[in-house]
Amino acid sequence: MKILKLFEEISSLRIYENSTISLSIGATIIIKCDMDFVLYPLDVQKCPVDFSSYKYSVNEMAFHWRKDNPLTFPNDFGENGFRLPKYVVSFDPREEPYPVNFDGDGNNDNTALFYGSDRISARLEITLSREVKSYLLENYLPSTLFTVISWGSFLIIPTIVPGRMVLLVTTLLSLVTMFDTVRNNSPDALELKSIEVWLLCCTFFVFLALMEYFIVLFGIRYDSHWRRTQFVAQAHAASGLHPQPSPARINIPNQNLQIPNQSSIPNLPNVETPQQRKNGLENASRMFQANRINPEENRSRRDLAASTSESLHTAEKVSSIMGRKRFRNVADVALLYAGSQRGKLDQISLVFFPLSFLLFTIIYWVLYLNESRKKLSS
Repeated sequence: MKILKLFEEISSLRIYENSTISLSIGATIIIKCDMDFVLYPLDVQKCPVDFSSYKYSVNEMAFHWRKDNPLTFPNDFGENGFRLPKYVVSFDPREEPYPVNFDGDGNNDNTALFYGSDRISARLEITLSREVKSYLLENYLPSTLFTVISWGSFLIIPTIVPGRMVLLVTTLLSLVTMFDTVRNNSPDALELKSIEVWLLCCTFFVFLALMEYFIVLFGIRYDSHWRRTQFVAQAHAASGLHPQPSPARINIPNQNLQIPNQSSIPNLPNVETPQQRKNGLENASRMFQANRINPEENRSRRDLAASTSESLHTAEKVSSIMGRKRFRNVADVALLYAGSQRGKLDQISLVFFPLSFLLFTIIYWVLYLNESRKKLSS
């Protein structure tokens, strides 16, 4: 507390006939108050100020507020409290005396001399609240408009990549810049503040719209490849079997060909006849069957075990392949549904995103306003 001085202390002392003393001192009081900014800018801060005596007990001195006009304010104070830029300050003097307890040990002579709750004080509660209108116009309304503008990308034809990408990326960067500005200019808190939660959710909605467009672009690319593959397959099916390569033809020019006489043909060496070749093959097969070695019993068991394990491995491989095929079929249907010309992903998003944002807005304001009212009434 700093006592004001001009040439001397600004104070007055009055003694009344009923043994009442009135002491007035002009002073500036600096109050240190613990504040919690988790609900910022919907937070409500309460600062208690106690006027009591440290030396005298309740039997010697008691503090209490007057019943009629305990506090007087200047003319620029409003009815509901003193208004500052973006703030509303209200003062509430408590009628009942408030007990004061000075903590101490009592065993050490160097500590405070008086302890216990045998002292009472006149408590003044100063309530600080914020003007939410300015924050609604400066932060909540622009972020909401940016989020709504991002939904316009669902109405743009997906093939117009530059227009849609510029709209979504610009909106996303604007929200990120706004979040960084609010975080740097707002008071620190142990957790995320309410306005930061709002801006993060708006940024997340725009990011989801950007991801939705990436899925649509990938679906369009996949759809074009799938349609081209289907067209080639249908063309082959319509033409029947795959075209066989035509045998090569040798064009011989029309010339007078002379066939030589049999006498002029030279004698060829002796060639084995087909009957002789057949008899030789039959003799060789008989010899092989006569000299064939039968496999051992242990070897047959090993072959049987190997074939059994191979069949189990084949069954597991077939099941995994079937699972992959099912997943691929589901993915193919989803991508074709998202990227084909008949896909309705943009139409569904145009309905889903506004409804989700509306639900989030209702939950947000209900929860944080209830918390702010609880703090104000406590």
